[in-house]
Amino acid sequence: MISIYRSLDELPAGFGPSVASIGNFDGVHLGHREILSAVVAEARALGARALAITFEPHPEQFLRPANAPRLLTPQPERLRLLGLTGIDAVVVLPFDAALACLPAEEFVRSILVEAMGVRSLHEGGSFRFGHCAEAGVKELANFGAEFGFSVQVHSAVEVHGMEISSSSIRERVAMGDMKTARWMLARPFSVLSTPARGRGIGTRLLVPTVNLAAYDGLLPAFGVYVTRLTVAGRCFQAVTNVGNRPTFGEASFAVESHILDFEPVELDEQTPVELEFLLRLRGEIEWPSPEALKAQIFKDVARAQRYFRLVG
Repeated sequence: MISIYRSLDELPAGFGPSVASIGNFDGVHLGHREILSAVVAEARALGARALAITFEPHPEQFLRPANAPRLLTPQPERLRLLGLTGIDAVVVLPFDAALACLPAEEFVRSILVEAMGVRSLHEGGSFRFGHCAEAGVKELANFGAEFGFSVQVHSAVEVHGMEISSSSIRERVAMGDMKTARWMLARPFSVLSTPARGRGIGTRLLVPTVNLAAYDGLLPAFGVYVTRLTVAGRCFQAVTNVGNRPTFGEASFAVESHILDFEPVELDEQTPVELEFLLRLRGEIEWPSPEALKAQIFKDVARAQRYFRLVG
């Protein structure tokens, strides 16, 4: 089972030697997994600990909160996904003013070498670190020569001719391009939340509609999607609207899923819900009347049912 350390103080004495990669790992996408696979392989060959070093909060959320990206994966899900890569441990460094101001050389000396016993680092070519992102992979290699660890620089992973990165996946999701996002993640983009207060939410779900509670992470572009909704261990086929529901007057944002193969299920407002976005059917439209919207919903449901028949 993967070990998770949430500060340097939690590391046991004699923690190293370790083979590591440093990053935010938002989405734990194909590129991350290729690097971490190399970390695990080298760690096994050396008899060392395979380690992912990450940060909480995301550095951009601390340094530039007004412009920080909405994330693909909340921290608990990110840690779960990292645990599936085969690494032995994750060190979550609290990103605060002290860490933000730490010079690159001191980060290497005190954190990587002295605290974690790093013998080898694997990073992507765009990796930067230290105060004001002062150092990159070239400087990291120089520090490695000085402090006695190797540095492996990995080229970007491509899928269908597109370089994979967390930022490129966030762009695709924000556009509603769930197909490309799925290629890059090697799984459907999903949202983990809880049900919002509303009709049918008590000790049982009694109606075929679930609204998600307020969500701080990334959501797809406004529109209608084919989705899968997992609630209380049961996976349902669904059609989900993300948007302001303009047809009904005053804008009221919601992520509302209509379950196609509905049956009553136990849940309350704390029940975990996972919503997977599979395909965008259309953008959000203000219809001239509720009747016109109802007619379109029947068409959306028919397309979603056809999708599920085709994918089995």
